[in-house]
Amino acid sequence: MKEIERALEKIGLPGRDLYSLPTSAKRFPDGCHWRVEISGVERPDTLEALIDESKKRDVPVHRLISVVMGSTLLTRAELKRFAKLAADAEMEVILTPGPRATWDVGRQIVTPEGALSGMRFRGADQLGYVIADIKRSIELGFKGFLVIDEGLLWALNELRKIGEIPKDVKFKVSIFAGHANPAGAKVLESLGADTFNPVADLSLPQLAAIRAAVNMPIDIHVYLFDSFGGFNRFYECPEFCRIVAPCYFKIEPGAGVGAMYKPWVSPESLAFSAREKVKYAEIIRELVQRHYPEAKLSEKGTKDLAIPQP
Repeated sequence: MKEIERALEKIGLPGRDLYSLPTSAKRFPDGCHWRVEISGVERPDTLEALIDESKKRDVPVHRLISVVMGSTLLTRAELKRFAKLAADAEMEVILTPGPRATWDVGRQIVTPEGALSGMRFRGADQLGYVIADIKRSIELGFKGFLVIDEGLLWALNELRKIGEIPKDVKFKVSIFAGHANPAGAKVLESLGADTFNPVADLSLPQLAAIRAAVNMPIDIHVYLFDSFGGFNRFYECPEFCRIVAPCYFKIEPGAGVGAMYKPWVSPESLAFSAREKVKYAEIIRELVQRHYPEAKLSEKGTKDLAIPQP
């Protein structure tokens, strides 16, 4: 095992999980340790409720994982309104493009064992559909998109290189890609990921090892759906700041993705959920300030965010 550890270190990876929990010296461009990410901002009305609660509590919300039901399901007018609201509030939007594996006629993905193959796009047509949906949203001013498939990530990055997609568009890799180790994180960074969400149940030493391997921000679920395990890691947030910086704290409670992020979920329940998530961000800020006061939280609207430009 010692020989394998040394071999991994030769190729730029930690030889083991970092049980010493070293302090990360890496930071966001503004010099800060952490930011707030709130998922499930499905409609303009949801965003209005979130912005209102953020103002009431004086809590900065930096990133919105938005329209998880699929941006195809919002009209151009709705998307324009969404972009304008986010731009005025100086919040980054990561849109979830519409066509993806669970929309396809192929149904292997919805079987218990077929799901183990992962959420990947089937065929060239499906790649074309999702890229078309991304370009539709870019036309309306959006600058950030959620990506599940590594092949799609590679294609989008190549399109970004040749100018088919603007250089300032950012790609976040979803938890559904299923990456959980330093090598996987390295692959995603090499393919053009700007930030990524590892699987949610990693230990502190495992996260420290991933941080040692890559420079991009790591997005950590600190509250997770019941369907994924339902855990709450608020009291680990001070250590996340120290060990994993730069990192986003991702707040996503609820029964499950299928229960919340569908077009028939009531706007009132989505708005209530958004307000609760902002409240949780306030609690997290309090805990970090108390237990690791050295950690710096980014200000609202910091320049490197993918804020829409409608």
